[in-house]
Amino acid sequence: MIKFFMVDVESVTSNVPRSNFQEADLEILADLILESGGILKPLVIKKTGFEQYEVVDGHFEYYSAVRAREKNFSEGDMVSALIISSENEDVALRQIASLKGIDSSGKPVTPELEITKLEARLANLELRLEKQFNEFKSEFIQERQRIDSQFKQLENLIPQKGEQSNPLSLLNSLDKDELSIKLQRSRISGAEKLAKAIEDARHREHPVLADRPQTRSLGLYKQNPPTRVSESPRRRTSFV
Repeated sequence: MIKFFMVDVESVTSNVPRSNFQEADLEILADLILESGGILKPLVIKKTGFEQYEVVDGHFEYYSAVRAREKNFSEGDMVSALIISSENEDVALRQIASLKGIDSSGKPVTPELEITKLEARLANLELRLEKQFNEFKSEFIQERQRIDSQFKQLENLIPQKGEQSNPLSLLNSLDKDELSIKLQRSRISGAEKLAKAIEDARHREHPVLADRPQTRSLGLYKQNPPTRVSESPRRRTSFV
């Protein structure tokens, strides 16, 4: 059974914190309560003890009534409320939930508004998907560039086919700097010192042809070494 009473605001409590509501909104409704002489929407409360009650529905209205009492004790001391019994509490809660899901203003339902809201949500979803796609595309391009760079580095470390098939030709044809680079790419330790030693050996063995890379080697020549041509002495003829 539901009964309508005027109860003391001080005898009512709420399990919802006051901080859940904006003080400015509570202030506005409190002034309206004092101006109209009471609250138009009664609180729904249940009894918890002797002249003690707890709010079941209308927590915002309750804190507005508390604020009205703080501003004017004589005018806001009492608040109208519907007191439900423990037997009817479940039914009352279901009725409250049903009423909250219905627009009681009597305004006609406009499907266009619902369609507009749906279009806005779809547009927002489309923007989010496009942003995620662009981020994925950018990451893919960066990863591809990184892989291409690594492949180029590996290609520089792999000797060419001609270099692998005839390593002796490298020793006979490259100068010191080029030979040092090739040895470094082949991961040979002390490449610079080794290249210098090879260059020095070329000079010691064949100092005349040391500056001709197409014919020099480590003490080996594909062509015959140059021969010295001596000039025959001139015959002297005397005239009488």
